Amino acid sequence: MEPPGRPSDPLLLLLVLGTALGFGGLQRLLRRLARTLPRILPTHLPTHLQRDPLRTWRWHNLLVSLAHSLCSGLWALLCVWQTPEMLVDIEMASSPSGYLLVCFSTGYFIHDTMDIVVSRQARASWEYLLHHVLAMGAFFSGIFKGRFVAGGVLTLWVEVSNIFLTLRMMMKLNNAQGHPLYRIIKYANLVVYFLFRLAPQAYLTWYFLRYAGERTLGTFLMVILLLLDLMILTYFSRLLRSDFCPQRARGRPGKESDKFLTD
Repeated sequence: MEPPGRPSDPLLLLLVLGTALGFGGLQRLLRRLARTLPRILPTHLPTHLQRDPLRTWRWHNLLVSLAHSLCSGLWALLCVWQTPEMLVDIEMASSPSGYLLVCFSTGYFIHDTMDIVVSRQARASWEYLLHHVLAMGAFFSGIFKGRFVAGGVLTLWVEVSNIFLTLRMMMKLNNAQGHPLYRIIKYANLVVYFLFRLAPQAYLTWYFLRYAGERTLGTFLMVILLLLDLMILTYFSRLLRSDFCPQRARGRPGKESDKFLTD
């Protein structure tokens, strides 16, 4: 039975691919603007980073990530506000806006995966690639089978948390850890991490553990969800260690610092 409001498969695929190309165009535009816009704007590439191609690439990559998080995080909250049954019927509840959102984020993950691979950062960013592959597997199953779109929308609440995490990484990349704004973001991260990352993930995990075994797709998505749970808890541990136990973070080799993850 076709879920109400579900676009056709060709249109869904076109939306995914169009979004991926759109993010590629956005990144090229930001690269052109990074050196010409006023320094007070967040798109401006700090002068000391311009001499390092790796950090220059990472700055542009984070800018695109920030744009995606701002759009998809607020969009996901709006979807649930417009269709509150998504909180209860995670399998069948959906809306045209929800489908568009999942396609939008899937396109971003395709773009970011290609950007990492083409930039030869696959080894340093393998955790990002693993996350993207898992997310795309879950989202594609929801998009083309017309089920668990609500689950995809709820997982995208995590992008609200990613807004603060991305700002934090950009400030660290700019060596601005001593700035008062960094301290504000550091503590705000804890709050939004619990509200928009850990809490929704715990709810979805509870739902799928109860649902697993009833249908093949539910079991497939549950395995993906459990792997994402492990990654989220690992990132949270790194976040705490880096921002609140820096003496332990300093004791580790510098190899991971070039990965620009959440350490």
